[in-house]
Amino acid sequence: MAAKVKLILATGSSFLAGIYCHKQYNLQKSNLNDPNENYHVVKRPGLPMFGTVSAASPVAIMSPALTEPAVPLLPEKPKDLIPAEPPKGYSRVAEIMRFGFPGFDNIRSRRDYVVSYDARNRTAHWVFEHLTAESVKKREDVDRTISNFKEDKSIHPYFRSTLADYKHSGFDRGHLAAAANHRMNQNLCDETFLLSNMAPQVGVGFNRDKWEHLERYVRSSTKIYRNVYVCTGPLYLPKTDPESGKNYVKYQVIGSNNVSVPTHFFKVMVGELEDHQLELEAYVLPNEKIPDNCSIASFQVPPDAVERASGLLFFDKISREKLARINGKQV
Repeated sequence: MAAKVKLILATGSSFLAGIYCHKQYNLQKSNLNDPNENYHVVKRPGLPMFGTVSAASPVAIMSPALTEPAVPLLPEKPKDLIPAEPPKGYSRVAEIMRFGFPGFDNIRSRRDYVVSYDARNRTAHWVFEHLTAESVKKREDVDRTISNFKEDKSIHPYFRSTLADYKHSGFDRGHLAAAANHRMNQNLCDETFLLSNMAPQVGVGFNRDKWEHLERYVRSSTKIYRNVYVCTGPLYLPKTDPESGKNYVKYQVIGSNNVSVPTHFFKVMVGELEDHQLELEAYVLPNEKIPDNCSIASFQVPPDAVERASGLLFFDKISREKLARINGKQV
């Protein structure tokens, strides 16, 4: 666990500043390991705050998509067991989606990640990845600088984002599945540059800074966990109008295809230790310039707050009793 603390400390200062950083966090080992410590979470505007994870409560969801999944899955495991790792060579999608699909809308299976595409907003509902130390290891024959952004021809032209939409928009083409997460070969890296894996992100202070710090932290987690499963996506959260006192969801669109600019982004990850214990972490970051001295840990939120805000259920094949920690705190 000491190595994990060092990774968290490396992502930024433990003192928060300005609108995001009004609390001081002590990220020493005692805070993360001692169940008697009071671990605080900063409340974000528009994000409902709840203290449990969805898998804690068995909820039956009746949906045709559940009986007819988009890809073949392994047979159901008893509810008291953690779903086993698929046999080598069984299915890459089965490996990635081992702990369940967050939703079943417009799913596209890539060679090394899975995306659920949002045709209305011209970006993804979510993107799912499975990372290991081997898959994120740097390789001389894999170079992201030679990869090109390109339209996703599997998406109908009516609902597709284009290169022209982003041009002169003032926003970066922000990866949801990070290119540096897919280094097994150049083709896998290239596939992360499909525009269906992009969303408009503020550049300086977010995509090129704090968001990249979070991506790097997730990759570094493979030094601790044998498997890391991570779900990433956009959020469109309400703000209170100061004049009327009413809540509104307001966001910009760019380009002739009206590509939506998310107000926030989330990452929810599960790490599996060598002894098969599971630890879950959830983050929500605002899509705006964030002070560099804000620590990544200050953006942790209860997992079901992200679920309620996104309309998705994360890792629903894992019961709460099988999670050793949530956001660094013992369950």
